[in-house]
Amino acid sequence: MKVTEHIEQAKKTLFSFEILPPLKGQTIDAIYTAMDPLMEFKPPFIDVTYHREEYVFRKQDNGLHKKQSVRKRPGTVAICAAIMNKYQVDAIPHIICGGFTKDQTEYALIDLNFLGIKNVLALRGDPVATEKQFIPETDGHQDSVSLIDQIQKMNQGLYLDEDLQNVTKSDFCIGVAGYPEKHFESPNMLSDIRYLKKKVDAGAEYVVTQMFFNNQKYFDFVKLCREHDINVPIIPGIKPLTTKSQIMALPRYFHMDIPLELSLEVEKCKDNKAAREIGRDWGIQQCKELKEAGVPCIHFFTMSRAGATKDILKEIV
Repeated sequence: MKVTEHIEQAKKTLFSFEILPPLKGQTIDAIYTAMDPLMEFKPPFIDVTYHREEYVFRKQDNGLHKKQSVRKRPGTVAICAAIMNKYQVDAIPHIICGGFTKDQTEYALIDLNFLGIKNVLALRGDPVATEKQFIPETDGHQDSVSLIDQIQKMNQGLYLDEDLQNVTKSDFCIGVAGYPEKHFESPNMLSDIRYLKKKVDAGAEYVVTQMFFNNQKYFDFVKLCREHDINVPIIPGIKPLTTKSQIMALPRYFHMDIPLELSLEVEKCKDNKAAREIGRDWGIQQCKELKEAGVPCIHFFTMSRAGATKDILKEIV
């Protein structure tokens, strides 16, 4: 079922989760360990992130450095298939621009269509560690608008090879990312909203936001979207805070603010156990307010760990 259909049929706020593929060399049991404790909350769908191929330069015996490919978290498509089979819920793979040509993207979408996957989250993706800015592949997508356009064309039966005969249309529901505190590359909030409007006009049917710890940021973001004729469902993304170090790490990596009240409370904590309790209480209050506001779904960035998310859900379901 499509995300939009889940939302239309729901009579109350839904709960969904995002997981990371296991590190290379690990088994899918790591996914099941993370998901089993959360299935009692009946998520209609589970997102599976994609981590692009990166490179390292390793010194050889001759003193020269050889460029070698590194894939830290492979397996997104296979994990989606396994999740759908084991839990009977919809799995949503992240499709990114970085590291793919348009041809490779088409083949990935064909595989997903064969598996009966009805939803994708279309993202540009971040630059690799060795790039100062995002650099697309040759004949790849520069941005998510272009990626959405390709997915939409497949939904219309238009493939890259125009000579194909008797093609089957795909039927993907396309989600995209939204940024209540703006994307870090956007010069201002209005520019970011205008770009989100381009994604919706290209065919995006719902939005999942970046994590935030101040609900007013989300409410203001939704209001601004509606004022700019962005009328698709906007799903708030929540990350339970679990360690003291996240007060500094999360803003650095995800370009969002930690409210002063929360940061001051965490700074007082003697250890991570105390910080986790503060984070749990903060997350509970966030989710209660969002639920009371009638948001369509609350999406948890679990980082493939169930504990903190389950602690919150037990108090709000």
